[in-house]
Amino acid sequence: MADGSTNPLAAEARAVAHESAHKHVAGTAEFIDDMPEPAGTLHAAFGLSAIASGTITALDLSAVAAAPGVVGIVTAADIPGRNDMSASGSGDDPLLSTGEIRYCGQPVFAVLATDRDAARRAARCARITYDETLPVVDVAAARAAGRGPSFPPLTLARGSVEDGLAAAPLTIAGRIAIGGQEHFYLEGQVALAVPGEDGEVLLYSATQHPSEVQEAVAHILGVAAHAVRVHVRRMGGGFGGKETQPTIFAALAAVAARKFRRPVKIRPDRDDDMTITGKRHDFVVDYALGFHEDGRIEAVDAVFAARCGHSEDLSRGVTDRALMHADNAYFYPHVRLRTEPLRTDTVSNTAFRGYGGPQGVVAAERMIEEIAYALGRDPLDIRKANFYAAPDRNETPYHQDVHDNIMLRIVEELEASSHYRARRAAILAENARSPVVKRGIGLVPVKYGISFSKKAMNQGGALLAVYRDGSVHLNHGGTEMGQGLNTKVAQVVADELGIALARIRLTATATDKVPNASPTAGSVGADLNAMAAQDAARTLKARLAAFAAERAGVAEDAVVFEHEAVRIGAERIGWAELVGEAYMARVPLSATGFYRTPGLSWDRKAGRGSPYFYFTYGAACAEVAVDTLTGEYAVERVDVLQDVGRSLNPAIDRGQIEGGFIQGMGWLTTEELWWDGKGRLRTHAPSTYKIPLASDRPRVFEVRLAAWSENMAPTVGRSKAVGEPPVMLAVSVLEALGMAVASTADYRLPPRLDPPATPERVLAAIERLRRDVDFAGVLL
Repeated sequence: MADGSTNPLAAEARAVAHESAHKHVAGTAEFIDDMPEPAGTLHAAFGLSAIASGTITALDLSAVAAAPGVVGIVTAADIPGRNDMSASGSGDDPLLSTGEIRYCGQPVFAVLATDRDAARRAARCARITYDETLPVVDVAAARAAGRGPSFPPLTLARGSVEDGLAAAPLTIAGRIAIGGQEHFYLEGQVALAVPGEDGEVLLYSATQHPSEVQEAVAHILGVAAHAVRVHVRRMGGGFGGKETQPTIFAALAAVAARKFRRPVKIRPDRDDDMTITGKRHDFVVDYALGFHEDGRIEAVDAVFAARCGHSEDLSRGVTDRALMHADNAYFYPHVRLRTEPLRTDTVSNTAFRGYGGPQGVVAAERMIEEIAYALGRDPLDIRKANFYAAPDRNETPYHQDVHDNIMLRIVEELEASSHYRARRAAILAENARSPVVKRGIGLVPVKYGISFSKKAMNQGGALLAVYRDGSVHLNHGGTEMGQGLNTKVAQVVADELGIALARIRLTATATDKVPNASPTAGSVGADLNAMAAQDAARTLKARLAAFAAERAGVAEDAVVFEHEAVRIGAERIGWAELVGEAYMARVPLSATGFYRTPGLSWDRKAGRGSPYFYFTYGAACAEVAVDTLTGEYAVERVDVLQDVGRSLNPAIDRGQIEGGFIQGMGWLTTEELWWDGKGRLRTHAPSTYKIPLASDRPRVFEVRLAAWSENMAPTVGRSKAVGEPPVMLAVSVLEALGMAVASTADYRLPPRLDPPATPERVLAAIERLRRDVDFAGVLL
């Protein structure tokens, strides 16, 4: 692996277990809530607003202060620095309300007590009166109220949409409403703050972005960043919900710890967690498209309106990325895509696995579906007709060339291995015979760009230390949330040094070890941090090689690192022995590593550049069965073929694909967020919000990696990212459900089934189609 482009081990030999898997199974993996609490720890709970929009006219906390176990209260007046935790730095996201109420469940104060139960009970004793105003809850109301956000929208354009639509023989206009999603991480939000000397604070935070927590807490406390240390050993899931949202809890704990000079812990219950924290953005997409009789798209004009919530948070990046994936795998000769981010009196929406990309892909696939039903064609044929293809059909709407395109090979390989054509023909025949149970099948491709569109974020750091006994301590800027990042990074270092994996121990991600780290998000955790760790390992390896060569009087190229040993000319010495001798010779045995992704550019104002280092490609074929009397359905079979380049760890990659697909399936089928007219989130617990169960999984679930693929970009081991792309493969389930619904009207009308396609929505779509077509099958 001398240049980062080769992988000396066979792929299957690299399928080692997740470094904490045995501890997860045994229940011995330590999360923040498992840590022994320091003596004198106080427990915090938020007091939340009961309205979504208005102002506080009176705040009486006397009953709170008098409640059993209460030690004190924190309000906005106790914040020593800036009362703002905005991820964008826009100053629009207060930690605690100063009187204005922006969403139902907004933190107004916090109570500190000797135990968690006492704090939670006391927080509900507050007497708050409000001057309530009518909240703006959804996209339609925000549009009517002119509720644009504080940042400019994005436009991506190429060619002339007006000319393309005028020249196209056929045109369609439509709308799709795409629902949001709750992260529903297994480990809820949690933070523990331990005050130190000279105003310092040590924070244990369940966050994907320790550096952001550090920066925001420093601003809130009014101290320099070096006074705030953030440690993260592991999280029980994140999915984007622990990128900016943990700041709420970490900052409150830090403020309280400073005020009371005692450790402070906060862990909200699931209801409060779901009420306080942001979700996946829901969108309403209006589109017009022109196309030819053979299904080729000529022009696309679309507006992506998003419910952003009360503050900016990460909405700029999320809505931008929705546009940048609204092409999915397809070339649009003439295109204009625009965002319409809207401010609402709801919780501020935030990052979620895919970061806007899934919403863009759903919109792209709806347009393909529209064309297929208009022409009476198999949607797969329409997809193939519109794939990117060199030399003159490979420029994206943001003017980056798709130079590594393997989409057609992926799709055709899956089409053959899943027997798509034969199964579709059998389903068409069965649907013609079956009056109640209808089946559907869909094969959907996904092209997904990898890198942060904000160029500065595409960097990673690592710290590596080798001890005298040959053991290795590794720390990097990424965070472990169950995705296996630590395992992959350790494998890369073990390969580079030629040592056993067991010699390497990874410790908590820490801002005082690797500073200014980017979030573990965007699927680039391994790309950035493994490359940084490899860089550190090469520095140490070069020092040891130079020492060994000098010691033996040979050239450095005569020093070869083998498994657990080093060959120095004709001599062979054990790894630990060489390290021990290097220490005695005063060779430095620690090193930092750094990596920055090359070749990136992005001009947001112009809407053009090369924001992605490379693309990943995948496809999924899903089959469903729908009971048309009730709308209930089952996912019968799913076949997936995913491009991960040359896999660093096939076992972990398969797990990420399976989990991502099921999470995407939940978003598109059963997970429904619902706010009432007063802006109150009503789906705020497992009793009202339905994530997929084990029984909802596809009855047949075949996942394969494209073993022949190798990343053309010089990533670590020529691997590709895997965390986010599989989420979008679940669009195949939505496509299959749409086919089953459309069969009730003899496929004459597009199903236009908006996600989440709950059984209620499936039944409503069936009834709508039946209303639009008479019993003879003649359009009314």
